[in-house]
Order: sequence, then C-alpha cells, then structure tokens
Amino acid sequence: MDVEFRGELVEWRGPAPFHFVRLPPDAADLVDEVKAEVVYWGVVPVRARIGDSEFTTSMFPREETWFLPVKVAVRTAERLELGDVVDVRLSVGR
Repeated sequence: MDVEFRGELVEWRGPAPFHFVRLPPDAADLVDEVKAEVVYWGVVPVRARIGDSEFTTSMFPREETWFLPVKVAVRTAERLELGDVVDVRLSVGR
C-alpha cells in the first residue's frame, strides 16, 4: 500500500534525539487498516521518499498515530531542519 502526506519534522528526545514526521490522521488510518498484515515487534516496515531521498525504516506507534523516523543522511541530503514541513511518500510493508 502506498500513502502520500505532508508533515512537520519533529524531535523526540530520549537517550539520543531522533527526528520523525508524524503521520496525519488520514494517513495513520490507512496504515492501521493494513498493520495486522505487516507489523512485527510493534513496528511497521516502510520504504519512504522525501525529496530525492529514498530510504527504508520502521514506523513506531505513538500518540495515537505513527511516527516515521527520518535518518540523518536524509536530513542532510535534503537540507531539512526541525519544523520543516515535508512531502512524504510511503510504501507500507517489506
């Protein structure tokens, strides 16, 4: 399943800061429809594209939605900073 949305780059502080894009409710609902088929260890594997950068990762459920981790290499290549709103294309599943 493919999903497209816009979201803000946010920081989640833990032992080390991580950067995520929070899925909007309509995109999160689409992921929820197929999560039973693709989820493992509580995460959903995805292939994502932001700008010209394509990467694989796993989304985490948090705050009644899904959080898409954005790798340092992607943030650097796309010159992204906290608060930037980005267009995301996701392919959900392995």
